[in-house]
Amino acid sequence: MGGNQTQIKFILLGITDSLPAQTPLFIFFLLIYIVTLVGNVGIVTLVRVSPSLHNPMYFFLTHFAFVDICYSTVISPRMLADLLSEDKTISFSGCMMQFLIFAFLANAECHLLAMMAYDRHVAICQPLLYVTIISSRVCWQLVASSYLFAFLSAIVYTWCTFGGSFCGPSHIDHFFCDVVPVLKLVCSDTHSSEMVIFAFVTINVVGTSVVILLSYISIIRTVLRMCSAQSRARAFHTCASHLMAVSMYFGSAFFMYLQPPSSHRSLDKVASIFYAVLTPMFNPFIYSLRNKEVKGALVECGRRLFNHWQHKRVVSCRT
Repeated sequence: MGGNQTQIKFILLGITDSLPAQTPLFIFFLLIYIVTLVGNVGIVTLVRVSPSLHNPMYFFLTHFAFVDICYSTVISPRMLADLLSEDKTISFSGCMMQFLIFAFLANAECHLLAMMAYDRHVAICQPLLYVTIISSRVCWQLVASSYLFAFLSAIVYTWCTFGGSFCGPSHIDHFFCDVVPVLKLVCSDTHSSEMVIFAFVTINVVGTSVVILLSYISIIRTVLRMCSAQSRARAFHTCASHLMAVSMYFGSAFFMYLQPPSSHRSLDKVASIFYAVLTPMFNPFIYSLRNKEVKGALVECGRRLFNHWQHKRVVSCRT
C-alpha cells in the first residue's frame, strides 16, 4: 500500500439513497443497536455474577457476547451516522481499520461457535471426562487460539483487499467497508487477491462448519442411543440454542462470501444487515429465552436485587 493510497477517501452509499426512508431506518437500527448492547452486556454481566453459570459453556458464551458487542459497534454507529449525514466520506485508513476489526470479529465468531459445539460434544458424548477435557486452562487456550487465528486471517483479508491500486471511482455501494464492494474499486488485477481471500474464508467458515457438523453428528448418535426419552429431550434442548445461532450466522455468511464475485447482487446488503446487525441482537434472546439455566439465573438475580432493595428500604425506614 503506497503512501498516495492513504490520501484516498471513499464514499459509503449506505443502505438506501431514499431521503424519506432514512429517518425511519435510523430509528429502527438505533433501537436494534440499543437492544443488542443491552442484551449482550446483560449476558456477560449475568454470567459473571451468577455462580450457577460458572462453567465452560457460559465461559464461551461470554466471549461470544463480547464479540457480538464489538461486532455490532464496528458497524452500527457509522451506519447510523451516515443515515442522518450528508457527508458519507470515510478515509482510506478509516475504511481499512473498520474492515480489519470487522474481519477479526467475524472470524472470531466462527471459531467461538465451533468451540461451543465442541464443548457440547464433550458434555453429551463424554460426560464423565468433561471436567478433565474442558478444564479452565483448555477453555482459555481454545479462546486465545480462536482470537489469534482470527486476527492473522483478518490481516491477510485486509492486505488482499486494500493492497491494490485505487484509481477509479470512490463510491462504495454498501453501508460499511466490506471485501466485495471495496474490491470492485480496485483498478489493478484482483484475481490472486480474490483466490487468497476465498481460500482463507473456506478455511475459516468451512473449517469451523466441519467441526460443528462432526460434533453434532457425534451428539446425535449418542443421543439416539440414550434409553430415556427425557434424557434425549434434555440433550437436544441443550444444543437447540447453539444450533439456532449457528444456522443464522453461517447461513448468511455462506450466502455472502462463498459465491463468485460476479454473482453478488442487491440481496448482499440484506444478507449483510442480517449477519452484521440483526444476528448480534438475536443471540442473547436465543441463549436466554431457550435456556432454563439462564432464565433461572435471571430469576435468582432479580430476587437478590429485590431482597437487597427491600432490606435497604427497611433500614432507611428504621432510621
